[in-house]
Formats: sequence, structure tokens, C-alpha cells
Amino acid sequence: MPQVAITLAGGRTPAQIRELMHEVHAAVLRTVDTRPEYIRVVVHEVPRTHWATGDVTLAETDAARPPATGADGAADPAASPAADAADAVAVADAADKEQS
Repeated sequence: MPQVAITLAGGRTPAQIRELMHEVHAAVLRTVDTRPEYIRVVVHEVPRTHWATGDVTLAETDAARPPATGADGAADPAASPAADAADAVAVADAADKEQS
């Protein structure tokens, strides 16, 4: 019975999470010799204040990031405010360089 556990920083819509679960289920079904009803996909959402890389939380990274804008320079409501862990590392690395 395959079980896939996914941990994500909060900030995605229920539709995005549902699509992720569907795609993961389909990938397991294609690649593992099992029946569809045996596949388990669990998504754990972590609040952005509870996820840190390099001692910088994702919420802190979000606050430091300039607002996303569209091609016309206006705020882009479709742009995700989410910063991934790599962005948090980049912020921490930049902070380290500034202190040096």
C-alpha cells in the first residue's frame, strides 16, 4: 500500500493542493504495481511562520520581498506570495554577506 507524504509551506489554494494530490496519485499508479484504492497521498501544510531555512522564516522572507507586479507594473493578484525554501536560503546568504 503506497503512501506518499508531502510537506508544503502554507499559501496554496485548496484547488492547487487537490491537483497536486491527483498528479501524485496518477504518477504512483503509473509507476508502481498497485491498485488505485491502495494509494494514499497526504499533504501536510506548515504555516510560513513555522518553516525556517538559515534561521529565516518563510514569512520573514515574504515580508522582505517586494510585491509582485505584472507586465504593466501594477500589482499582480495572480502572483503567489509564496517563497520557497531556496528563496529563504538566498535571503540568509545575502544577510551573511552583508554582515561580512
